[in-house]
Amino acid sequence: MYLDHFGLKEPPFKITPVTDFFFPGANRAEILDALLYAITDSEGIIKVTGEVGSGKTMLCRMLLERFPEHVEAVYLANPSLSREEMLYAIADGLKLNLEGQRVNIILQTLQNHLELKIAQGKRVVILVDEAHAMPLETMEELRLLYNLQVGNHKLMQIVLVGQPELNDKLNQPNMRQLKDRIIHHFSMLPLSQNIIESYLLFRMRTAGYRGPTPFSAAAAALIGKASQGLMRRVNILADKSLLSAFVENTHNIEVRHVQAAIRDSELSPSAQGWWQRKYMVTAGILAFSATFILGGAGWIVGSMQSGKPTVTETKPYATTPPHIPALAEVAADITPAPAIAAGANNVPASPQNTASNIPENPNKPAPINKTAEEKAILLEQRMAATRAALAANPIGSASIQLFYTNEIRPLRLERFLKQAEELGSLQKVYVMPIKINGKLGLRVLYGIYANSRDARAGMQQLPVQYREAYAPSIFLLEDAPAF
Repeated sequence: MYLDHFGLKEPPFKITPVTDFFFPGANRAEILDALLYAITDSEGIIKVTGEVGSGKTMLCRMLLERFPEHVEAVYLANPSLSREEMLYAIADGLKLNLEGQRVNIILQTLQNHLELKIAQGKRVVILVDEAHAMPLETMEELRLLYNLQVGNHKLMQIVLVGQPELNDKLNQPNMRQLKDRIIHHFSMLPLSQNIIESYLLFRMRTAGYRGPTPFSAAAAALIGKASQGLMRRVNILADKSLLSAFVENTHNIEVRHVQAAIRDSELSPSAQGWWQRKYMVTAGILAFSATFILGGAGWIVGSMQSGKPTVTETKPYATTPPHIPALAEVAADITPAPAIAAGANNVPASPQNTASNIPENPNKPAPINKTAEEKAILLEQRMAATRAALAANPIGSASIQLFYTNEIRPLRLERFLKQAEELGSLQKVYVMPIKINGKLGLRVLYGIYANSRDARAGMQQLPVQYREAYAPSIFLLEDAPAF
C-alpha cells in the first residue's frame, strides 16, 4: 500500500525471513562466518540460542545459502518429531526412500550413505531449527546419530538452533551426554539502541528506498524501546509506522506514528527497556550499591565467534539462575600464578560449564569475608578507562570479548581483575555494562584494535590462560552503548 509513496520496490519489514534482508550488524555477520567455519572445519555439536524474533531462522536461511558445495544440509524446520519421524525426515532430506522400513534398517542405511559421503569428500549437516521443541527421546536419537563415525571422522555435523528454553532442556540430567558433545555455542542478542536506526535504514535501502533517513531519532528510539531490540517486533512496528505515515501523506516517521503502531500491535514500551538509562551506569553503579552486591549470582559466558581462526569451544547462555555457574566458581578458582583455572574448566573436555557439571576445586580458597571497607576499586578504574577508550576510538574499531555476566557481582569481578593485574594484563582489560533479558550485567573485553581483522590476529596473542579458560570472540566497539 505504501510502496510507491516511499519509493520502495518491495515491503522492507516483512517478518518472513528473506536472505536479501540479512542484517550484518550487531555481530550477525561474525556469527554467520564463525558458524560456517565451525560446521565445515570443526567437530562437535553446535548450539545457537536467542529469544523469539531475534533472527535465528534468518541465520539458518543464510547458512543454507552459504554452505560450500561439499556440504549437504538437511534442514529440520519442525523438530516436533518422534524418534522414527526424525529418522524418516533425515533420510528424506538425503533423498533416501526408506518409507515403511524398520528403524534398524533406516539406521544402517543412513550409516552406509553417510560413510559414502565421507569417502566422496562431502560433509552432511543436520540443521535443527526451533530445537527447543524437540522431544527428549528425539534429542537422544540425534546424539546417537552424532556418535556414528568412520576412522577419525564423524559422519555428520549437528546444529541446534532454538530459544533459551533449549538450555533448560539440555540442563536436565538425562541430557548430560548430549550436552557434553556441544562444543560451540552462539547467542543472538537483541539489537542495541545505537544499532536500531542503522537496522531500519538498512532494511529501507535494501527494499529500494533512496531518500534521507525517514525515521526520526525519537521514533527509532521508541521502536527500540517497545520492541526490546527483537528484530521481529522491530519489523512489525516499523511496517505499521510506515503505514501510519502514508495515511498522513508524510514521508517522515515521527513518534506519533510509532505510538499508533504500538497501539495497533498491542505492544507497550517497557519502563525498564533493556538499554534504557544508558545501562544505568551512574554513580550508583560505580559505587555498586548493596542491591547489586547482594543480588543473585551468575555468569553468562557469551560466544559470538568470528572468523575462521577464532572459533573456539564456548559456554552456554543459560536463562535460569540455578543452571548458571556462580561467579565465585569462576573467580575464586583463578590461581595466583601463572595459570588460570576457571571453575576447574578444561575447555576441550568440558565445553558446557554450568553449575551442574563443574567439579568442586579442592584447592579453592575460603570465601572472602565482605567488609564495609572492601571496594571494587579496580573495577571502577577499568570502567572509567573503558568509557574513555570508547570515546577515543573511531567507528570500525574492535576488541576481544572474554565473557559477559548477567549479574553484577563487583567483589568477585574485582578478584578477576586482581588476577589480571598479577598477570600484567590489567591495562588491556576493559569492562562495560550490558543488559540482557532485563538483567544488568558486565561485558569484559581484552585489548582495542583498529578493526576486526586486527582483533582476530590479536586473539592469537591472548595470554594462554584466557584462551583456555574463556571463549574469546570479536566484539565491534560500534555496537557498544555510550555510558
